[in-house]
Amino acid sequence: MNQRHLVSSALASVFALGLVGQAAAQDMSKDKGAKEKCFGIAKAGANDCANLSGSHSCAGQSKADMGMDEWKYVAKGTCKEMKGLSAEEVKAKMKK
Repeated sequence: MNQRHLVSSALASVFALGLVGQAAAQDMSKDKGAKEKCFGIAKAGANDCANLSGSHSCAGQSKADMGMDEWKYVAKGTCKEMKGLSAEEVKAKMKK
């Protein structure tokens, strides 16, 4: 009985992990077509991931509003309307 329960639990875990991975992959593919990184618009603590300068590597760790190297995902085509910059534009400004 214990061995049967163990095998059933293991199979259920494998199936659950497969479904989670598949759902995450679908979410990522949706975001790639519909969103873009927009730099210089994130409020303090509201960035989406690591910044370009490398001072942190996680979401929500920005210290200042509108940091040029901090970014958020926005709907594709709306970054310029928000006075944001692309990664290339920020890198060029950081070199100066």
